[in-house]
Amino acid sequence: MMQETFGKALYGWGSNNAAVPKTGIKLVIIGGVAGGASAAARARRLDETCEIVLLQSGPDVSFASCGMPYFIGGEITDRDQMAVQTPESLRKRFNIDVRVNTRVTKIDTDNKTVTATDETQHGSQTTIAYDELVLAVGSEPLKPPIPGIGRKGLFALRNLQDMDAIVEWLNDMPNKCSTCSQYGNKVPLHAVVAGAGFVGLEMVEQLIRRGLEVTVVEMLPQVLGPLDVEMAAIIEDDLKAKGVNVVTGDGIQEFLPFNGNEHGDDPSTVVKLKSGKLLPPAQITILGMGVRPDTKVVAEAGIECTPRGHIVVNDYLQTNKASVWAAGDAIEVLNPIVGNGDKWAVPLAGPANRQGRMIADNIFGDGKKMRKFKGTYAASVVRVFELIGACVGMNEKMLSAKQLPFASVHVHPGSHAGYFPGAKSVNFKLLFHPTTGQIWGAQAVGEEGVEKRIDVISTAMQGNLTVEDLADLELCYAPPVGSAKDPVNIAGMAATNVLLGLVEQVDWKELKRAASLPGVVILDVRNPGEIEKSGPLIEGCHVKTINIPLDNLRARVGEIPADTERIIVSCASGQRAYYACRILMQTQSAKVENLSGAFKTFSRVSERV
Repeated sequence: MMQETFGKALYGWGSNNAAVPKTGIKLVIIGGVAGGASAAARARRLDETCEIVLLQSGPDVSFASCGMPYFIGGEITDRDQMAVQTPESLRKRFNIDVRVNTRVTKIDTDNKTVTATDETQHGSQTTIAYDELVLAVGSEPLKPPIPGIGRKGLFALRNLQDMDAIVEWLNDMPNKCSTCSQYGNKVPLHAVVAGAGFVGLEMVEQLIRRGLEVTVVEMLPQVLGPLDVEMAAIIEDDLKAKGVNVVTGDGIQEFLPFNGNEHGDDPSTVVKLKSGKLLPPAQITILGMGVRPDTKVVAEAGIECTPRGHIVVNDYLQTNKASVWAAGDAIEVLNPIVGNGDKWAVPLAGPANRQGRMIADNIFGDGKKMRKFKGTYAASVVRVFELIGACVGMNEKMLSAKQLPFASVHVHPGSHAGYFPGAKSVNFKLLFHPTTGQIWGAQAVGEEGVEKRIDVISTAMQGNLTVEDLADLELCYAPPVGSAKDPVNIAGMAATNVLLGLVEQVDWKELKRAASLPGVVILDVRNPGEIEKSGPLIEGCHVKTINIPLDNLRARVGEIPADTERIIVSCASGQRAYYACRILMQTQSAKVENLSGAFKTFSRVSERV
């Protein structure tokens, strides 16, 4: 069915999918913020004759949604800066008919009309005709049917009104909340953040900044689901070091009134977890449990949506209905990493902006070839206190779910030249196809230079580069800002070594099992002082571990038992272990393997396996 309604069969485009120039048409856009506002502004720049109507529920048409946690925490202090464009500025600069507080209740694609109500006037209703319709309806916070979720003091964060309500509540919180002898004479102001995704952790940071004690609850066994567990553990450990109570692998069962008194003066909430544990009373709870597409009205109009509610679009961002386009958080897009038509939903501001712009290009074409949206690579970044976590592409969980073959390397280079003061460790993971070298994705965590390296990987993926190409990339270098061998180069070199068979690896998840097998020796090539300071790699009655520093390995290689069948080599970060592997692979009959990520990675997550 979709093939009959998409493309030239319905729109009359030629075989080269050339866009037919349109002038004097009426363009109606549902939703502003990223995708809708971008489509509106681009449309006006392309055509002065068209009528543009932008319908936005709520009073703000284009606002800095990604900056809201930072206003709540006080890092952004000017409330006016949160409005990127106002209805007045859009009208004045772009001649756009902006109608805020206007909620669309019906879309009639046969008659090309939308029905809307003014949220400020009870019973009002208007019908608006369109020639072309853009859906930028966005997403809405998930609010599962948990008992007590409607209590006061529980907030989701979707728009500036939610932001303002949270700030007002926090400012007045000391006056609202009494003390409770059950938890001591003075209850410190306490916040619970439900969900440890990007926005959840941004809120954790900002609530700590405001002086609250914070508990973050995540149903998954780790924080930051887009990262693999060993990478997320770096951020989780830092959260705990900052005093955050981190609860993973447990969900919320119920939101209970403080002291069991639903009608008491204190609006604090006691969060009961599915494990039965009760958290200390929370004076504010942030609901960051994820989002879902706000597409109920869209689906009711017969516009095709996925089972999870995302709007289905073709390569040109058209829906299955004539003259209806869609952009932003509510659509499902191509996953260009997997290819073969694979799709995923990636609710990010950057892609939404580009999609809105592209839709305007395709509507108001000048006869040139239609522009295709090539898909999204999911490049993402978050700051959590001093750490930056960033990722692009697919992680191990995604690759395993799709049964795609992959290998990975972990490297821990400095953010800039080691001899220049202030270099910080960049913990970097690169995922790739084990035979072709195709880059599946990358993750990095550190205090400096993290997002720069993930941006390079994102660009490389979009250019179809392989891990071998990464090793050869020419990147900026000066001692204060980089290294002659950039972390991206080093990751590419490490992956190329695996690809070419110059070294075999053992994943950190396999070390405990492998170390207990007969004939296996764990060779630690760190210096004795390092082991004394940081601790042994692995211990156990069935584990045979030998410490021979790398610089002494050639002279002491005879200390490795002659009946050894397998040698697993480790150091602090992986580089010395690789050098040792190359020595041993050319001098020993035993199988030699490098522990991926070495001590730095394994020690952080050894208790998880």
